[in-house]
Amino acid sequence: MTSSPHIHDDGAAVAARAERRWATLSIVIIVVIAGVAAFAGIHQATMPQVRVETADPTTLHIGGEFVETNLGSAAEPDGTVTVRAIGQRYSFTPQCILVPTDTPITLRATSSDVVHGLLIQGTNVNTMLVPGYVSVLTARFEKPGEHLMPCQEFCSIGHEGMWARVKVIDKAAFMNMTSNRRRLDCVE
Repeated sequence: MTSSPHIHDDGAAVAARAERRWATLSIVIIVVIAGVAAFAGIHQATMPQVRVETADPTTLHIGGEFVETNLGSAAEPDGTVTVRAIGQRYSFTPQCILVPTDTPITLRATSSDVVHGLLIQGTNVNTMLVPGYVSVLTARFEKPGEHLMPCQEFCSIGHEGMWARVKVIDKAAFMNMTSNRRRLDCVE
């Protein structure tokens, strides 16, 4: 039994139409993904900071914003909280950051030696600490609790032990504590 040449031609035409439809669908998907990425970039979801701040990593501990007595959490006159921290092999300073609930928090951090990563688990706070540059992030914690803050950038042998904690407490208790001390951390 021989097959008719028309059946073969019809099958080839059906296969060609199916291939064109799948190719068109693939191209549409790629265009949509590229459009979404461009839209997100234009609306600052992936754009770099507008203002880049620098800090001399060789003199961080000697003077300026990141001197040791200026690290930790501080309540600002406008009701926000500013946290200053430094990452260095193989620790964060302060080792435990104290922050209030339901308050805008600005985290200002840098590195004194190599690139470190600052990640607060259970939140969307995640940035790199690059020597010579100040990383600025904003956050808000809804409920009290503790979060681990590991370094998520490999920074050398000993990296696995580089972590700190973020302790979120009630806003009233935090503000009460700021009346006694200018800078706060978890160490009493």
